[in-house]
Amino acid sequence: MRSLKLGLAAMAVICTLSATAQADCIKVESVGEAVTHDIAHLFATNGLKNIIAGKGRVGKGPVHTSCKDGSTTTTCRASQTACSGGSPATCLGAWLCLPM
Repeated sequence: MRSLKLGLAAMAVICTLSATAQADCIKVESVGEAVTHDIAHLFATNGLKNIIAGKGRVGKGPVHTSCKDGSTTTTCRASQTACSGGSPATCLGAWLCLPM
């Protein structure tokens, strides 16, 4: 019985620590729209990179990108999980971030 209580207490501590470790991660998404698919993809991925840097976060895992062709433009969405751990960069909008 004592080992069961100790096991449950250890499991509760591990669950609490893992919940707090993941609590500082968020999903960040960016949208890029342009006349061609390549430029829209570039806008979405670079915007995502700069938004994450501007928030002082570090990207974790792969960047997920999806694009849809409209009648005259292509719209791409890029998303990635970002966790705290970096220092915020000085950004002028979503396009120009300066490491300071």
